[in-house]
This record gives sequence, structure tokens and C-alpha cells, in this order.
Amino acid sequence: MYRLIDTHAHLEEIENLEQALAQAKEAGLAAIIAVGSDITSNAKTLEIAEKHPGFVYAALGWHPWYLKESEIEATLEFIRANIDKAVGIGEVGLDYHKRVRAVADKELQKKALRELLKIAKEHDKPALIHSRYAWRDAYDMVKEAGLEKAVFHWYTGTSSVLRDIIDNGYYISVTPAVEYHEEHRRAVKEAPLEKLLLETDSPVVYARGRENEFMSSPADVARSLKGAAALKGLSEAEVAKATTENARGLFRIKNE
Repeated sequence: MYRLIDTHAHLEEIENLEQALAQAKEAGLAAIIAVGSDITSNAKTLEIAEKHPGFVYAALGWHPWYLKESEIEATLEFIRANIDKAVGIGEVGLDYHKRVRAVADKELQKKALRELLKIAKEHDKPALIHSRYAWRDAYDMVKEAGLEKAVFHWYTGTSSVLRDIIDNGYYISVTPAVEYHEEHRRAVKEAPLEKLLLETDSPVVYARGRENEFMSSPADVARSLKGAAALKGLSEAEVAKATTENARGLFRIKNE
């Protein structure tokens, strides 16, 4: 049993949350980064972190799936007002899937992300970046914002953008999709261990439509560890130690 950190979980979406957190502790997790998606989930995330100090840490964000022009000022103000209670800005980013662009076009997504990255920069917080089909634009915006700390969560993009991410000192995170998703597996294999984090993105359903489909919870970060270790040709102990140290440094977590 290793001391792992789930660096990206939507805890407010998990049914039977207290049971899931108890299972995570039993599985040896040292901490969970709970990410927000909009004002409502940000508020719930802060409540969960307050209830579980030293174990759950909040990140405040605005997921591109939930962007609305009319909510920009209120959302940004909420994040600014509560930034001192958070260890990061996230989940934020860009998503160029056609279904998402039908609700929030590229310009609206970039407008919101630009402001969110300003907050991250001003308060020296790492950004947790969603970049589906928008890998180059998302990376360029993070770099142009002058951020020193960022993690590109569940990265499935091109090797060329991945090289830029790594060369600029940013991280990518490993999800349980490392068991089967070829683009994600390639990225994990190509990224150096010192730039890897583990996560679950729970309660995401993995292997959807496959025989081994499952709904994730933070304890499943052990699956991310196992998959990463196999791909890297390293022991689980070595990957656990490195990724936990990476997460502690990035999010400034000092618990035991």
C-alpha cells in the first residue's frame, strides 16, 4: 500500500462520498485535490475540503463544458474571493469537441480561460488544464499567461505539444484510462517520471462500453499507478514515491 495523491477528482459528484473517502484512506491515499467546475461545484468543493482538512484540498475552476457569458463576472469574483482557500485553479481549459463549441464557442472559452489564468498567475497557484482537441491552444495560453506551474490533466494530445509541456516545466496526469486508451498510454510513456502525477477524475466511468467498465472513485488512483508503472518499466513503489513527491511540491501539500 502506497501513499498516493489523487490530483484531480470531482468529489461533489460522487454518491456516498463519505464512504468513498473512507475507502480512499483505507487504500493509503495521502490526499485528494477536489476540483471545481462552476460556482455551485466550487462552493461544494470548499465545503468538502473544510470538512476534511489535511486530506481534501480544494481547487477552484470553471470547466469549459459549463461556460456561460452571463456568468463570467460572478464566477471570477467567487474564485478571487476564495482563492486563499484553494491550492490551485481548476478544472479550467479549452474543449473543441463540436458539442462543447455549440454551447461555448472558442472565443468564449479563450476569454474565460485567459481571466482564470490571470488569477492563477497573480496568486501563484498551479492550473489544472482540460485540453481536449485543443492541446496546442491550451498550452500556448498557459505559457503566454506566464504560469510556472500547470498540469495538463488526462493528456491525450500530440507528442509535439507534450514535448513543449515538459520542456516548459509543466506536468501531465495519469488516469485509469492508462489501462486501455492508446493516446493516453503513449503520452504517459513519453513523459518523464519527474513530470507525472496520478489522478482519477472520479466519478468518471472508464472503459465505457467495454467488458471491464467501472465508475471510478479516488481509491482507483491505484489503477493509475499500476498502469503507469507498467508502461514506464518501473516498480510501483518508485512511481508512487515520485508522483506523490511531485504532487506535494506542485500543490504545496505538507501533510503526513
